[in-house]
Amino acid sequence: MVIEGGQTTLYFGPWYRKSPFFDAAQRAGCYGYDVYNKMYIPSNFADPVEEYWHLVNHVTIWDVGCERQVEIRGPDGYEFMEYLTPRDLSTCKVGQAKYVVLTDEQGGLVNDPVLTRLAKNRFWLSTADSDVLLWAKGVSYHSDFDVELSEPDVSPMQIQGPKSKQVLRSLVGPRVLDLEYYHFLEAKIDGIPVLVTRTGWSAEVGYEIYLRDGSRGTDLWDRVMDAGRPFNLRPTGPSEYRRIEAGILNYPSDINLEYNPYEAGLGWLVDLEKKHDFIGRTSLKKIKKEGPKRKLVGVAVPGDEVVRPWLPHPWPVRKDGKEIGILTALAMSPRLKKNIGYAWVLTPVSKLGTEMEIVTPAGSRRAIVVKRPFIDPKKEVPKS
Repeated sequence: MVIEGGQTTLYFGPWYRKSPFFDAAQRAGCYGYDVYNKMYIPSNFADPVEEYWHLVNHVTIWDVGCERQVEIRGPDGYEFMEYLTPRDLSTCKVGQAKYVVLTDEQGGLVNDPVLTRLAKNRFWLSTADSDVLLWAKGVSYHSDFDVELSEPDVSPMQIQGPKSKQVLRSLVGPRVLDLEYYHFLEAKIDGIPVLVTRTGWSAEVGYEIYLRDGSRGTDLWDRVMDAGRPFNLRPTGPSEYRRIEAGILNYPSDINLEYNPYEAGLGWLVDLEKKHDFIGRTSLKKIKKEGPKRKLVGVAVPGDEVVRPWLPHPWPVRKDGKEIGILTALAMSPRLKKNIGYAWVLTPVSKLGTEMEIVTPAGSRRAIVVKRPFIDPKKEVPKS
């Protein structure tokens, strides 16, 4: 949804929710929106390439209140969380966060949230675009776990980019500089209760600020903007270019319930031998034993820019005249100066160096299977 030159009227209907930062982001010049988790997400403030370079070189603020939180708490909170994910959580301490996947009984990907452990038996799941609360409630109803499940009054914003440390230090003090990657601290910003995590969707140095009082959204936005002014902070949307470079997947366009972790390259999030049972264990054991029949691969498309910056829908992928899969993401990397993206293909044609064709509206283009992530595979940048 894009408003250009005042010639298009966009009606913000009541059937989609707005985050506590919505008004402030609109005031800041947002002209493009997406819908995620049944909420509006501000997506465009300027040219996407310009926003990319600002993220890489300076610092940005994103309204990502659409990352709805599912809270799990109660006497069996920890055991229930272990049951929902194939990742072993025994090493996840209070104060720590983990990237996890949730799987169904067939091993399909229900969601790939960031888990935050607030207490021994209390967790938040910062969810991608699928209804995790209803899924968890259904699981709980048919189990004997003593848990309470809810959507708390919590809304995140992301502060991403190499100057994000200076911005957060101005907001919460020097202790934030000691915050380790995928850990969090609790704080107040001018009396506004927040939780600050060393996480983000950019693969740059970054933080997420979780607002814990939805009535203070504009207040928090304004305070962050004031603190960031000396560091050239500006509002943007999440960067499609940067997340593809980093190998970050988008649910549900790249992964969804039709795919399993082994196919998606997320097998490292599955511990088949972990102490606690989990949904999909039997199916995932079988999938691992037999081997996945398809894989999500990185692709490079030589030549000039194919699409900017998002695919309107998946494009067919062919080899030797036969359809072998679909392309889910593609963008011209401003840094690498080449088209890079993701494609689902049959396992026999997933080897590095394999050539194939993607079918674009303008005709076929040659593509080559390459390694992903395309930049900084060891995540040295966000950990720094």
